[in-house]
Amino acid sequence: MEPIIDITAEVWAQSGVVALNWKHPIMWAIGLLFIYLAVAKKYEPLILLPIGFGIFLVNFPASPLMGWGDDFPDLLRFFYHFGLVWQILPPLIFLGIGAMTDFGPLLSNPKTLLIGAGAQLGMPVTFIGAIMIGMTPAEAAAIGIIGGADGPTTIFLAQQVAPHMLGAAALAAYSYMAMVPIIQPPIMRLLTTGDERRIVMTQTRVVTPTEKIIFPIILAGLISLMVPAVMPLIAMFTFGNLMRESGVVDRLSETAQGALVNTVTIFLGIAVGATMVADQFLTPIPLFVLALGLISFILCTSGGILTVKVMNLFLKPENKINPLIGSAGVSAVPMAARVSQTVGAEANPQNFLIMHALGPNLAGVVATATAAGLFLALFA
Repeated sequence: MEPIIDITAEVWAQSGVVALNWKHPIMWAIGLLFIYLAVAKKYEPLILLPIGFGIFLVNFPASPLMGWGDDFPDLLRFFYHFGLVWQILPPLIFLGIGAMTDFGPLLSNPKTLLIGAGAQLGMPVTFIGAIMIGMTPAEAAAIGIIGGADGPTTIFLAQQVAPHMLGAAALAAYSYMAMVPIIQPPIMRLLTTGDERRIVMTQTRVVTPTEKIIFPIILAGLISLMVPAVMPLIAMFTFGNLMRESGVVDRLSETAQGALVNTVTIFLGIAVGATMVADQFLTPIPLFVLALGLISFILCTSGGILTVKVMNLFLKPENKINPLIGSAGVSAVPMAARVSQTVGAEANPQNFLIMHALGPNLAGVVATATAAGLFLALFA
């Protein structure tokens, strides 16, 4: 009997049950919540589903998933180390995004670049606010960038300046991306009048194929000279777009925007979720990250709208811009542009804003990445 008892005791000692504590069920609930939002509500399911399952998996104690063994790292640690620590996955996501992007709406109305820049208002304000409540400048930078609602950029920056905040920052960024249709409309209605929401914008000019080919080349050169720290993202973004617009590498472009980006999204999501272990996540810092990230997102949305209102002071009546497209200056492409269309159609069913809103939407992607590069230059 003694050998059987010894074996039973050994199996019990090595099980995860003996290591359970009150924090683990809370993290299971958080993981299952994100799975529910992805499946039932369809909030950014491509990323929230793997993040949610990653959170769920990694919070079973003693599972060989995120620890380091004697010779080899455990499964999810591989994804995290090579994908996030080595900064491979975020640039590959940008490659796919670039291959899916049509810069036509931005090139047809270059003024929207100013709107995208204005929509970064929440970043410096939240950055300063976070420092004032005791965060380090690097931590404040990782929080401020959340306002751009750009998950890969947030991950890229947080991993380099404040890796201990990666999970909370990524979770906040993707959560607010998913909740754009919920958070933005009340802000848009609050900051605009009925007359402003009814402004009809004229059809933009047709952009030539040559312009679309030249633009990513020029953009890559300019960003490389001005903010070289963010070039891993911008280089892949512009290369993906060049493949799309060149028209000569359709197979590569289709792979980048299809199979490749889908594969990378799986590993990115589950690796981010796996960083959210109970002992590290259930602390006051993630709550601060979520709260301040929401403030940053609200201010970025407001900044885009207010930028349009200021621009309209200097434009002729026939050239005025509907302020609703200012909210699309965040990087949530194309969801933020769709929200501009939805709120605009409520005020004027004859108004079609989505193509106009895609201009600041795309400008916001570039502006958020540029802001991340500035933070990297200062704090990496």
